[in-house]
Amino acid sequence: MVKELNSTEFQKEVLESVAPALVDFWAPWCGPCRMMAPILEEAAVELGDKIKIAKVNTDENEALAAQYNITSIPCLIIFKGGQEVERFIGVQPREALLTKIKAHL
Repeated sequence: MVKELNSTEFQKEVLESVAPALVDFWAPWCGPCRMMAPILEEAAVELGDKIKIAKVNTDENEALAAQYNITSIPCLIIFKGGQEVERFIGVQPREALLTKIKAHL
């Protein structure tokens, strides 16, 4: 399941996570962001507990978006050990996304 995070939960769920975390920075008005949603849900089901997959609404969490220099959405960032290890912008095809995620597991 993809969890919606706010700035308060981000520290615990992403930065302090033992498992790697993929965070989708998105906004409800963004068409490509809506296209990513089912792909992320499928990835969450397929990968299970190997990685946390979460979403951050950039409209509701502007400080967090600014902190991570989010200038285009959807922006997907993989965090490992509390550090950003990879970032991709735009809609990612399912197989390409899974390949990128698996490289960090």
